[in-house]
Amino acid sequence: MIRQMKLVVPVVVILMTTSLVAQESLSLARDLYAAAEYEAALSMLNRLQSTAHAQADNRGIEQYRAFCLLALGRTSDAERAIEAVVKAEPSYTPSDTDVSPRLRTAFSDVRKRMLPGIIQDQYSQAKAAFDQKAYDVAASSFKDMLDTLADPAVGAAAAQPPLSDLRMLAKGFYELSAAAVPPPPRLVPMAAPPIVALTPGNLPTPPGMRIYGPQDADVQPPTALHQNLPEYDKRLGPPTGQAVLEVVIDESGNVQLAKLRGSVHPKYDSLALDAAHTWRYKPATRFGMPVKYTKIVVIAVKL
Repeated sequence: MIRQMKLVVPVVVILMTTSLVAQESLSLARDLYAAAEYEAALSMLNRLQSTAHAQADNRGIEQYRAFCLLALGRTSDAERAIEAVVKAEPSYTPSDTDVSPRLRTAFSDVRKRMLPGIIQDQYSQAKAAFDQKAYDVAASSFKDMLDTLADPAVGAAAAQPPLSDLRMLAKGFYELSAAAVPPPPRLVPMAAPPIVALTPGNLPTPPGMRIYGPQDADVQPPTALHQNLPEYDKRLGPPTGQAVLEVVIDESGNVQLAKLRGSVHPKYDSLALDAAHTWRYKPATRFGMPVKYTKIVVIAVKL
């Protein structure tokens, strides 16, 4: 008889444990939070966070963890949970009907603090996709970055460097990326649109040399002393598009490298690239020391 009980009891324990796990869910955690059972809700959310769960539940888990932590007075832990939500979904803000004014204020403060850094990261990722010629990814990424930059939480920072510089660059790269994305297949054969190709001048970057850019907030950008482009000859006809000149300015203020992405007109492109090599700047500085810097100049000719 004793042996039978020893065999039965472990089976019962396993079934009870499985039943409890099956009952835990984000929905149940929400109900516990609504009933002001903050400790119980937080414990369940912590277990959900550390076990396998649906990808779509990530934001909800972190969101309600923040709610519970704030209700329990654990402000620092709540901010870290809010940071996880904002990092995963920068555009998310809790609605007025879902949370208290205190919670909305906490989310607002964290978003104001984090969004400028997120925008710079978004630009770097979008630019990397553009350089790899993943133009569809680049166009989508630049669009997301511009949307984040327009968020009211960014405020006055959007109109000041480095974010104001990144806005101008992102707009130019977004247009170039969108233009380079192949059109969808059509039932009726049509002439393929012209492919925007890189022009000559793609010189290699010297190895082991750090080159800074607009995404580096601790760098003072270079100041143009001479940055003139040749006049566009109307006899060439209307420009075929716009281009971006990407120049590397060395520690002396000279243009070390120059690349032209896109095309204004085949004959004008080479003139613009030659002119870029003659430009002069007061060099960029980091902590008072001259550094190499990548500057972007958008060329858009309008007759």
